[in-house]
Amino acid sequence: MSAEATNPATPGPVAPTASAAATAPAVPRADRRKSRPRIDLRRLGRAALLGPAVRGKLPDAISHVVEAHRAHHPDADLDPLRRAYVLAESSHRGQMRKSGEPYITHPLAVTLILAELGAETTTLTASLLHDTVEDTDVTLDQVREQFGEEVRYLVDGVTKLEKVDYGAAAEPETFRKMLVATGSDVRVMSIKLADRLHNMRTLGVMRPEKQARIAKVTRDVLIPLAERLGVQALKTEMEDLVFAILHPEEYEHTRELIAANAARPDDPLAEVADEMRGVLREAGIQAEVLIRPRHFVSVHRVARKRGQLRGTDFGRLLVLVNEDADCYGVLGELHTCMTPVVSEFKDFIAVPKFNLYQSLHTAVARSDGQVVEVLIRTHQMHKVAEAGVVALGNPYAPASDTSVSDASDAPADGERADPTRPGWLSRLLDWQQAAPDPDTFWSTLRDDLAQDREITVFRPDGGTLGLPEGATCVDAAYAQYGEDAHACIGARVNGRLATLSTVLKDGDTVQLLMGQDPASEPSREWLDHAHTPAARIAIQRWLATHPGGGTGAGDMTGTGAETAEGTAPARRAYAAQGTVASRPADAAAAEGTPTTRSRGADVLVDRPGASVRLARCCTPVPPDEITGFAVRGGVVTVHRAECAAVAHMKGKGRAEIGVRWGDTTECRVTLVAESFGRPHLLADLTEAISSTGVDIVSATVEPPSQQRVRHTYTLLLPDAAHLPALMRAMRDVPGVYDVARAQHQTPAS
Repeated sequence: MSAEATNPATPGPVAPTASAAATAPAVPRADRRKSRPRIDLRRLGRAALLGPAVRGKLPDAISHVVEAHRAHHPDADLDPLRRAYVLAESSHRGQMRKSGEPYITHPLAVTLILAELGAETTTLTASLLHDTVEDTDVTLDQVREQFGEEVRYLVDGVTKLEKVDYGAAAEPETFRKMLVATGSDVRVMSIKLADRLHNMRTLGVMRPEKQARIAKVTRDVLIPLAERLGVQALKTEMEDLVFAILHPEEYEHTRELIAANAARPDDPLAEVADEMRGVLREAGIQAEVLIRPRHFVSVHRVARKRGQLRGTDFGRLLVLVNEDADCYGVLGELHTCMTPVVSEFKDFIAVPKFNLYQSLHTAVARSDGQVVEVLIRTHQMHKVAEAGVVALGNPYAPASDTSVSDASDAPADGERADPTRPGWLSRLLDWQQAAPDPDTFWSTLRDDLAQDREITVFRPDGGTLGLPEGATCVDAAYAQYGEDAHACIGARVNGRLATLSTVLKDGDTVQLLMGQDPASEPSREWLDHAHTPAARIAIQRWLATHPGGGTGAGDMTGTGAETAEGTAPARRAYAAQGTVASRPADAAAAEGTPTTRSRGADVLVDRPGASVRLARCCTPVPPDEITGFAVRGGVVTVHRAECAAVAHMKGKGRAEIGVRWGDTTECRVTLVAESFGRPHLLADLTEAISSTGVDIVSATVEPPSQQRVRHTYTLLLPDAAHLPALMRAMRDVPGVYDVARAQHQTPAS
């Protein structure tokens, strides 16, 4: 089918191929079609029915495919194309499309689309044969015998499963099969995308309800896949075709806007393009400056965002250069000689997008206030930006080899490993194995593909994890450890403790903290924080097999009734051992709440006859730097110099009283230990404290919150010199991640 075929279902002609649109002037679509000669469908039909006239000679019907293919691969071996066409034409002979053309025009059109994108010979050969196994008597064994294992694999990958065998599950299971095949060879999805594009171009012969159903699947699955694989040329045209079918009124309005803009006597984009050419010419930079019209959906989005459209909103300028360094040279000249809009600058060369896209994005402002967006890239970057994975060619052959692989040289089915497989596809392949049924797979696939942005986070060992935007530490845990992530008890993000619900950002460093208890289990609340299908499916599978689970050691966001350190019985048992439970130290008043004076920690005060009490908020011990303040009853409270209460009272104008340490033996201190919840943690902590010869005066364990437990101990040390060893012993207890002196947080006045 012609690349310029009109879709009868749409209010007007559809967009041409994006490769042609990239260099076309901003004119109405109807006029644009006239600028490129159309392929005569009747001639193709007759050529297809008549077949090749001379054995060994290229049939006329594939001459346009050969022309497009040689533009990208001038030395390609064309014999596989000839043989594939002969087999496809003879197999499909007598079959007709619903539009009335011979069926062979469909694989020809699909192959032409791929040839124009620069696909290598193996892909084009498989494209010509992509429907033969599904719709004719040709078998996969025959394809292998005549064309090799690579072509057989690609044809099998795009062959649909029979509805007779799979019923309503045929479509999702076909996509599952196709994605698995794509995981080993991305060329499978290239053929499927071109196949869907041609079907969308000729969808007008079908019933409106079927048009809508196919358009929705295209919107939800095929377009996101095209975006992720970087095949922008196919993605943008499919977007316009879906837009025309699902939103005909908005499509027609957008078409009128584009036509009205094309009828304007002046073209601000052309004026800026001429100015840029002059700037770059004077700078001695060889560059091609092109006007790149926006496609329909892009214009519609800009209209919704900005309201009234101006002339520069209907397109962007594309600057093509030869070398990477020239991109930055162009950027410097434009920013020097024109007025840049700094907020619009993005460098996708230094940091490419996850779909291979590379370009510099910037914008310049005209004197009338109109802003022109500019894309700067090399010719090779432009090829990849348009064709994505199609431009990568055969991922298994040497760079110079574009021929069909011989069956004897091809890897076995179980050994295929595509070095070009993107990270998001690897994740998709992982979770699809765990999807319990076709409906779950289908709905999860759509949700996953809707997340069209990706971030990269770093592991402490230098490895990386690719995650969708919005992913949390829960997602990172399952991405790194699979189902072993059930034992995850926390994380550090950029060196700081973070909850598992923390949303990660691009470039974060994530250290996942794993529990040692084999009975660890995920929390039901993790589902609220799981953003990726892999995490959600793993958690749901565990919960389904443990109906009463989901509230164990891993569940630190609820009441904590199941954790030994968070239970009322545990606190009662602890008190029964001879300790006194007290309210948290940081709830005490900053002053005026004296503690019992340490029996051997003397404090000398510059106020004769005054009683001295150590402040409970910071429990100073020698050799802390200290200061004092007078309170009611002639008592002087002693604080650590860095205590927040000191700054608070100074701010109120309270006078300091000089104090200093005298003779010191025993002293009292309050420590706060923060930990992840696990069984027996409280017993292990008290044993560690006792082993250092320190007496526990009182202890408080707060209810668990956000995966963490906070313990507050008031301790009597035989000597202040014991404090560093005591804190080290407490930190060494598994599950404890921090021990610090109690510090009361005084509110600002």
